[in-house]
Amino acid sequence: MSDTAKRSVIIYNPVKVDVEHLHAKVDAAVAEFGWGPVEWVETTEDEPGESQAREAAASGAEMVVACGGDGTVRSVATGLHGSDTALGIIPEGTGNLLARNLGLPLDFNRAVRAAYAGRDRSIDFCHADVVRTDGSEERIHFAVMAGVGIDAQMIVNTDDDLKKRFGVLAYAVAISKSLGGGDRIQVRHQLDDEPPATSKAHSVIIGNCGELVGTIQLIPDAEPDDGILDILVMRPKDLLGWGQIFGSIFWHMVSKSVAKAVGNTDRRRGMHRNISTLSYQTGKKFTAKLSKPEVFEVDGDTVGTVTEFSIGLETRALTVRVNS
Repeated sequence: MSDTAKRSVIIYNPVKVDVEHLHAKVDAAVAEFGWGPVEWVETTEDEPGESQAREAAASGAEMVVACGGDGTVRSVATGLHGSDTALGIIPEGTGNLLARNLGLPLDFNRAVRAAYAGRDRSIDFCHADVVRTDGSEERIHFAVMAGVGIDAQMIVNTDDDLKKRFGVLAYAVAISKSLGGGDRIQVRHQLDDEPPATSKAHSVIIGNCGELVGTIQLIPDAEPDDGILDILVMRPKDLLGWGQIFGSIFWHMVSKSVAKAVGNTDRRRGMHRNISTLSYQTGKKFTAKLSKPEVFEVDGDTVGTVTEFSIGLETRALTVRVNS
């Protein structure tokens, strides 16, 4: 389908974005690549992007561009999933998780170009049905990963001033603060139709994509369009256990890179690389009941405290503009 006269909507976080600069770059891309009218929509604290994106899709926009941090991108993606409208991403946050995992440019000018001159890619989109400490229930959508433990603690422990000054390097300090506690929680969990099991763990992370921050491939096998959830359980008892975990993750990253280089893209269930401190599983649905309330993380943001969660995915339910 030709890009001629296609309509786009820019949903941007005014706190994160230089609006005048954004207007100039988008207007130039629209003219260069033959797109049509552009509509500009700000996010607010009460409406962070989901409702605006849903309205844009319903009105027939061919693309909605999210310009902001991880929260803005996730909100806009939530409003677009299941529609024919593509998501463009101009990453203006620190983590920029979905952009990193899809290999999108983090540079502003190249990101604008990727949105307006790129191609469509369909990826899976996930949802977490969580139970709060007061017993209330909520569905939260995400595209990258969700869970409890090191990813959530990293966000809680990240110093905002350090993040402004040093960007993703601030996460390294936060991760170092998040390694304590050993087997902190007891988890009653079930994968698909398998029998329920009980485990002690430090962290339980469910990924549609694998990269956390700073090129750390937390779940190296995860692919955003394979129709599969990747579940990671960490059980370190001490610093030696963390050394085993990070060593195993690094070794698997190297092994996967070598396999890809020789054209081997086969992926097995993952049990062959499990160790006492680190285990992987794959499936379509994962449920967990926690022994105590835990901070829950989705796509780089904490979303409150939960006691239970159930995670599933919709196969190739979100279209994203990526590099051509």
